[in-house]
Amino acid sequence: MTTENIITFEKVNKWFAQFHVLRDIDLEVASGERIVICGPSGSGKSTLIRCINRLEEHQQGRLVVDGVELSDDVKAIDAVRRKVGIVFQQFNLFPHLTVLENLTLAPMWVTAVAQKEAEERAMAQLTRVQIAEQAHKYPLQLSGGQQQRVAIARALCLTPKVMLFDEPTSALDPEMIKEVLDVIIELAGQGMTMICVSHEMGFAKSVADRVIFMDKGQIVEQSPPEEFFSHPKNDRTRDFLSKILSH
Repeated sequence: MTTENIITFEKVNKWFAQFHVLRDIDLEVASGERIVICGPSGSGKSTLIRCINRLEEHQQGRLVVDGVELSDDVKAIDAVRRKVGIVFQQFNLFPHLTVLENLTLAPMWVTAVAQKEAEERAMAQLTRVQIAEQAHKYPLQLSGGQQQRVAIARALCLTPKVMLFDEPTSALDPEMIKEVLDVIIELAGQGMTMICVSHEMGFAKSVADRVIFMDKGQIVEQSPPEEFFSHPKNDRTRDFLSKILSH
């Protein structure tokens, strides 16, 4: 892993009206690092990662992604979005388009890739997430786990440097969670920078270089997984882990 930082938050603050959702966030993410963010509902986890590709805008502080500082500059936002893929809880696939069409849309429109090349790229990513045989089906003909794998493949079609996952398994039935996590684990082994908001602690143990615990808009604790799970330093972290690990 290089020591170069691909993402830097410096004293980042964000409000939704009166609600202070991110408080003085300082965070550096090294290129190739894999981070899992956990914490109770409403702690700011999803907002934090959505700021990285400007789906949410921060009001104070600096946020730099791959050398580009995020501001109101539309060109800067576009540049960052081409480098950052995001996978949401809900799959956000177009139901009237086939799987293949869902994957070729952005490369053809955003980066003006020719249809043939976009289709080849899409098939390569569908193969990577092990559902190439579903290319000509429509999303609603697939299981939730398959749809989420399509959503991951779609994000990969823009060849991002960073992948963000916002609770990618929370909308899935329990038996489908493993198939999606297995795909993410496979990607994690290929050296891509990844930040994943997740409550799947077994997954955090197996893939994360660092686990971050957030509460009330702040980063409360962060450490490598073995240290995080065996010796949490903060009372809030211990309380959270005791609840989530006892399930």
